[in-house]
Amino acid sequence: MLFWQKITVIIWGIISLVLFIKGLHESKNKRNVYGLTPYLLPWGIFVWGDAVIFGFFWFLISISCLILNNWILFLLIISVFWVVRSYGETIYWFNQQFSKINRNPPKILLFYKYFHNDSVWFIYQIIWQCVTAVSIITAIYLSHLWLKSI
Repeated sequence: MLFWQKITVIIWGIISLVLFIKGLHESKNKRNVYGLTPYLLPWGIFVWGDAVIFGFFWFLISISCLILNNWILFLLIISVFWVVRSYGETIYWFNQQFSKINRNPPKILLFYKYFHNDSVWFIYQIIWQCVTAVSIITAIYLSHLWLKSI
């Protein structure tokens, strides 16, 4: 790995560890498991409960990639993570659209000002479908690069 790549992975890992600790505090002590965290999207963290799992996950990934000294592997793991995460979000928003349980009232959602009523839910579905598609293509490309490098 180049110097800037190592620094990037180290910073990612340190932030991930901090997010794990903060998520644990928010979830356990403040009972704020479902508190929204829109600024933590790059880590796949949407609520503080996510931070507990994903913060620890990304911390371990960062350490592993530093030990293996492999930047492409780090990027590949991020890409595969987003394949899984975005697919899960697509299913979540699909279920939200047809569920009697209303966990996400349309009026509180970001895109509500453009897509009124519950139609906003299918917008979230297709956004996550796009993320899934881009992540799969990126994962395939990065897999090719990674396999060439070993």
